[in-house]
Amino acid sequence: MLRIVDDLLNRITMYRLLLYYLLALWGAAVLFSAAGILPYNPVYLVASAGFLAAVSWLFNRVVALIWKVPVNAESSLITALILALIINPDKPSESFFFLIAVALIALASKYILAVRGKHIFNPAALGVVVAALFLDQSATWWVGGNLPMLPIVLIGGILVVRKLRHADLVVAFFCSALVSTLLPVVISGGPILPALTTALIRGPLFFFAFVMLTEPQTTPPRRLGRIFYGALVGFFFAPWVHIFSVYFTPELALALGNVFSYLISPKFKAVLKLKEMREIASGTYEFVFAGRTPEFSPGQYAEWTLASEASDARGNRRYFTLASSPTEHDVRLGVKFYEKPSTFKKTLAGFTPGSTVLAGSIAGDFTLPRDKNQKLVFIAGGIGVTPFRSMVKYLLDSREVRDAVLFYSNKTEVEIAYKDLFDEAAASSNRFRVVYTLTDKATPSSWTGERGYVDAAMIEREVPDYKERTFYISGPHTMVTAFRDTLRQMDIPRRNIKTDYFPGFA
Repeated sequence: MLRIVDDLLNRITMYRLLLYYLLALWGAAVLFSAAGILPYNPVYLVASAGFLAAVSWLFNRVVALIWKVPVNAESSLITALILALIINPDKPSESFFFLIAVALIALASKYILAVRGKHIFNPAALGVVVAALFLDQSATWWVGGNLPMLPIVLIGGILVVRKLRHADLVVAFFCSALVSTLLPVVISGGPILPALTTALIRGPLFFFAFVMLTEPQTTPPRRLGRIFYGALVGFFFAPWVHIFSVYFTPELALALGNVFSYLISPKFKAVLKLKEMREIASGTYEFVFAGRTPEFSPGQYAEWTLASEASDARGNRRYFTLASSPTEHDVRLGVKFYEKPSTFKKTLAGFTPGSTVLAGSIAGDFTLPRDKNQKLVFIAGGIGVTPFRSMVKYLLDSREVRDAVLFYSNKTEVEIAYKDLFDEAAASSNRFRVVYTLTDKATPSSWTGERGYVDAAMIEREVPDYKERTFYISGPHTMVTAFRDTLRQMDIPRRNIKTDYFPGFA
């Protein structure tokens, strides 16, 4: 069942999933209000969301013209829906000016309160914080405090967390928030169950964690940082926590966490200009971009946004692994093109020298281990080889020697990408080997590499000490899942299996 869910999630981008989730919450709120289940005016719910969406869309258009950077309609609509779901929908006469102020502050923060192109704060949270300071009106987080909405909040939220693979962040937040919330009750000897029920059912805990906390632009890129981030925000999330006379609200707790996240995250977001595009294998092209070189670890991915007016259901943003090494001056992107490509890839295929793309949000834990003596096995399928290109190029340029074996599977020989680099690495060190294998039954007799899919028998034959190694798997989702199961059957501990993941497949 989980595999079916994962397959469905992999067909949709993270931003589109979040957008559908928020639309489902808003639609349910309108229906429940119309039926008298929720105590709100459905007309005002529709009006406030539409008003926020219009303001956000207009602001985005202005930004696109002034700043001359690609913007995403999904992002502004997501921010508008979040604000509609957390600002009190029961006082229309008092809220419309507040809605305008919050929306403009939230969207402006992405560009004004940004350092080196990277915004610091969650836009919706900052909009509420700043507007509350000057307008004496704050968010009520009503979507999380109504029991009829809870099932939708939970189901959609779990899908978002599973898509992002950020369970570590959410669990750290839940544990810290509940401990911090219940601590005064325990100390005073009060009843724990009512306080726990209030925190879980009558508060914004779940919506806050699933939607606000996991926002990828302001979340630490590495697992340990995410855990600390979740715990920090969770502590200040408790209603009793205060500094002098200032009591923390959910949005203020998140803003504080955003500062921590920014300090430990790569500061990179820039418009890159295409320098060169060339075919490196059948149907696979490498895009070489000139621009400010990002700080990243070999194997990490970045978010790429195209300045495309028209886009399909998946939007104009994607996550791709950086194929370049930190030792290179240019930024490289390896992309496989299939039949019936998405609008995103059609636009990318039409790039010419000078075309631009917005890159940022570098993240990922699919990186080389700190222990340089740890023996490694890389398993790549098709274009999934890009993180290994980054790692191997880094090892070559830095003259760092690692004991590693790369298994690289393709259907035909002409689909092998970056072969010159891998062969160079194998020739320069007897501790690095590459095993090429082809799966096409019509593979010519002149082929001297392996034949068939990488399996347990091939691994045991080529790497006799495989139980001493850490395995890295990168490729299509089905391949990654199958290899992970195979390795577990070979008694490889889970801690020694690392899989490449980013929230959105191209």
